[in-house]
Amino acid sequence: MSWGFFKRSGRKQRHFVKEFLESSKRQIPAMRKIDQLSFVVLDTETTGLDPANDHVLSCGAVKIESQTIRVSSAKEWYLKSSKKGRETVIVHELLGTNPTIELENFGQDFLQYLGQSILVGHHLGFDLAMLQKALAPFGFSTFPNPRIDTMSLAIRLDYGLLVDRSRINLRDYSLDALCERFKIKTDDRHTAGGDAFLTAKLFLKLLKIAEKKGIENWGLLQK
Repeated sequence: MSWGFFKRSGRKQRHFVKEFLESSKRQIPAMRKIDQLSFVVLDTETTGLDPANDHVLSCGAVKIESQTIRVSSAKEWYLKSSKKGRETVIVHELLGTNPTIELENFGQDFLQYLGQSILVGHHLGFDLAMLQKALAPFGFSTFPNPRIDTMSLAIRLDYGLLVDRSRINLRDYSLDALCERFKIKTDDRHTAGGDAFLTAKLFLKLLKIAEKKGIENWGLLQK
């Protein structure tokens, strides 16, 4: 899938965007051990699956450090929007009772939360495309952070780096299917915060498998 329609907005960058982009330029040494890496696992709930026309309703995130989920770090933001409607409530089970945050305040809080962390998500490209669009009015154009998609990692661990995805049943690599395979309870499914936490649990399971396969540092993990 291509996200080519996300062009540089041309709008003046807010100070919080500049600060984030400057602080995120640091390269991670390839030899750094996985248990020395910091991750932010994130998920979004949106009005639909078309990044060109849909928008973010909520965003959830949690940090992983020393291969441990930092539960106290968990965040969930509900973005203010004039576009919410009955259909959105039905699809996402968001009843409109959660406290909301102005988009610019969300941008400041969210980017500060990410910092220099490695970004992790299931179908991460979609989430980042939606968030990039949401933050474009503030001069934001890209996430420079390194990233890992848990779906791609799971496929790689099963089939290797040179796998032909056309020969794989990708439904076996949905978040639900992988949680079932690894016996991860899906009690809080289909909320941004809940899905971020489930993805974090899945990611730790995948890291254990990666370690057994000799993937012990960032250079090997990011391939």
